[in-house]
Amino acid sequence: MLKRKIDSYLKHFYETTGKALLITGARQVGKSFSIREFGKGFKSFIEINFVDNPDAIQIFRSAKNSREILERLSAMPGVKLIKGKTLIFFDEVQLCPEIVTAIKFLVEEGSYRYILSGSLLGVELRDLRSEPVGYMGVQQMYPLDFAEFISAVGITEKVLESLRHAWETRTPVDSFVHGKIMELFRLYLVVGGMPAAVNQYITTRDLGQVMEIQQDIIHLYKRDIAQYAPEQKLSLSEIFELIPPELNAANKRFILKSLNKNAKFERYQNDFLWLKNAGVALPVYNVEEPKVPLLLARSRNLFKLFQSDVGLLASQYAEGIQLRVLTGDKNINFGSVYENAVAQELVAHGIQPYYYNNKKRGELDFVIELDGNVLPIEVKSGKDYVQHRALANILDCSDYTLPEALVLCNDNVKKVGKITYAPVYMTMFLERRNDAPSHYEVDISMLV
Repeated sequence: MLKRKIDSYLKHFYETTGKALLITGARQVGKSFSIREFGKGFKSFIEINFVDNPDAIQIFRSAKNSREILERLSAMPGVKLIKGKTLIFFDEVQLCPEIVTAIKFLVEEGSYRYILSGSLLGVELRDLRSEPVGYMGVQQMYPLDFAEFISAVGITEKVLESLRHAWETRTPVDSFVHGKIMELFRLYLVVGGMPAAVNQYITTRDLGQVMEIQQDIIHLYKRDIAQYAPEQKLSLSEIFELIPPELNAANKRFILKSLNKNAKFERYQNDFLWLKNAGVALPVYNVEEPKVPLLLARSRNLFKLFQSDVGLLASQYAEGIQLRVLTGDKNINFGSVYENAVAQELVAHGIQPYYYNNKKRGELDFVIELDGNVLPIEVKSGKDYVQHRALANILDCSDYTLPEALVLCNDNVKKVGKITYAPVYMTMFLERRNDAPSHYEVDISMLV
């Protein structure tokens, strides 16, 4: 069974709050499985799927209050409500938006605990994140990140802690360990983090079967595009298909002219948002200056578009790339898959990545906000990782005074001046810290 970070989050959430929780995320990232596993800790776990049981939608559409809802739920076959010991799981809630209003009153009633999930929630229920305030939390779920992946294939917590120590102290990893973790990183580029693909690899070690699962997921995403966005399905499909070749281009920026020589961003803006909200694509926007807050310097129509899962990206490239990635074939460009892995890792850790491009100073693969500062990041898949003109230009610029820069590469950890060179797998240690004060009070005694 795959161990996911969401497992400890769920436990902490339900121990420390009385609220309901909505788990969002793309299809096939493991939402329902993790919820069911968590539900085993309750004396009674009830799952109501609005796809499998469309009649249940009427419970919420016509009920006047929480008492009526609970009475109707208790009348459903197989439902056993035990006060204080029951977790009720509403799945595929995109088919029942009335659940948003109902959950407030159910939580207020207080007899049971609630958890919700579904498909394409970012598309179908765009306003859900602001409702119902104070009664429901929202947590995004992603494919397995690299730490989850290597744990799944057998790397122990002790090894993970030694890697973290090397990162925090900026000291080299044991050379043997480094080599093995780099092998696992290349494997991750091929298998990715979709739970079904990871499980298939662990069970069979057969990459052909892994790729079949990945292709099934790609086809599922394409069916979603056709089903949920019929008026946009042509342009959406074109954009989705263009992600791999555009990432493989020289500057990796998504070029609208690839869609249509007369394409304008305004025409396709909603298509990009649909893919982002569906969880199948990760836009990384350009910033005009590497200054905090990066959001204020964001350019809305210059961006790179990454796949939500690097394994899905690899499966969309020409046949045979998997073996060449695993063996480190020097005749192919790994840049796109390396950058995709870094982008999805950052997003999974709650960090919004941007990139920087300036005609005078050059282009940085990523810039992020970390610990109150801007951290520029270059991703190097080849041997020539010490050549980084744009990074040197930015560090030398007195307008920005950046304290540190990071080059993610295949080599071991070393620090040269302001630049830290680190193995690309150490992206897993780039994490956002919550430094907001938990208690703050203004002394107004002199005004009283």
